[in-house]
Amino acid sequence: MAAKNTNTSLLDTILKKMIVTVDQSKGELFAIAEQSRRDYESLLGELEQVRIQVHDLIDEQDELETKVRMARNRLSEVSQNFHTYSEETVRQAYEKAHNLQMQLLVSRQKEKQFLEKRNDLERRLSTIESTIERAEHLVSQVSVVLNYLTQDMKQIGEVLEDARLKQEFGLQIMEAQEEERKRLSREIHDGPAQMMANVLLRSDLIERLYRERGVDEAFKEIRSLKQMVRSALYEVRRIIYDLRTMALDDLGLVPTLKKYLATVEEHVQSLKKTTKIHFTNMGSERRLPSKLEVALFRLIQESVQNALKHSEATSITVKLEIKAHQALAVIKDNGRGFDIREKKSSSFGIMGMKERLELLEGDLSIHSKPNDGTLVMIRVPIVD
Repeated sequence: MAAKNTNTSLLDTILKKMIVTVDQSKGELFAIAEQSRRDYESLLGELEQVRIQVHDLIDEQDELETKVRMARNRLSEVSQNFHTYSEETVRQAYEKAHNLQMQLLVSRQKEKQFLEKRNDLERRLSTIESTIERAEHLVSQVSVVLNYLTQDMKQIGEVLEDARLKQEFGLQIMEAQEEERKRLSREIHDGPAQMMANVLLRSDLIERLYRERGVDEAFKEIRSLKQMVRSALYEVRRIIYDLRTMALDDLGLVPTLKKYLATVEEHVQSLKKTTKIHFTNMGSERRLPSKLEVALFRLIQESVQNALKHSEATSITVKLEIKAHQALAVIKDNGRGFDIREKKSSSFGIMGMKERLELLEGDLSIHSKPNDGTLVMIRVPIVD
């Protein structure tokens, strides 16, 4: 026990040093990004000046070329009729043509120098822009690690005793953050954004149908358009739920779950699927600490989404019971099930659920067999 306490104390010291080091690294990366932005703005202003100068030189050269042609014509005329002009007139014509030609050459040389400077500035801007992007990306990743390290680390000792998790811990957090960003970006682009673009196109089609085929065809298209808007609205609400379930703050866990599960079922059935989602609250509807409500909602949401995505279930049952000192949730489906001994790439979601529950000192158990559905049981202690 004494050795374990010593190890825990040493681990706490290491964690504190990690937090300080990570925080300092974040500040340094932020400073690099800010300095790069200032350099970028300075170079951008310099590039704009060079472009203006190049433009002015081109205008100047156009004017000089015209003057050179006129001077050459004058010199040719004087040279061919030198006996009718004085020697001074011939000399002046020659000098003028020569001076204008030299001015044109100097102007072209300046243009070449400015073009080289412009190309160099554009290359430097591209390099600095890449540096800013990398710095911001690193700041984002470091922020994820720092936020995680500064949260309640009560269970971190047992977790980090496993050597494999010591190596993968930070990497999994960063990968999860990036995957979440990619997923949200992809969902917004492929979902609501695409649907809104289609709404615009379909609205134009309705006007044309009304003019060319009459009211009935136009109303038929309007009904189809309403379904598309309804689907887009569901996608927006689902993404908002994924980001932050605002209803939790106002209504609490039970009403928010009812609303969420009803919305999911409505959307699933609009896709011509027969999946039914049943929700039963067997305990009180009292409010819980915010972190518990969010955790329970996310855990149940993850379980339901897993059932919808992977199980091909026609029935999903969610039961919730809030007691005096603990909350219990059961999510059961009649889908195809799976062998819990097999490790799949999709098991990262289950790992995330387990880690969340470990921080809350809760338990997660999953029972499933191929072709025999899946049962997920979640227990979270309630500490006022």
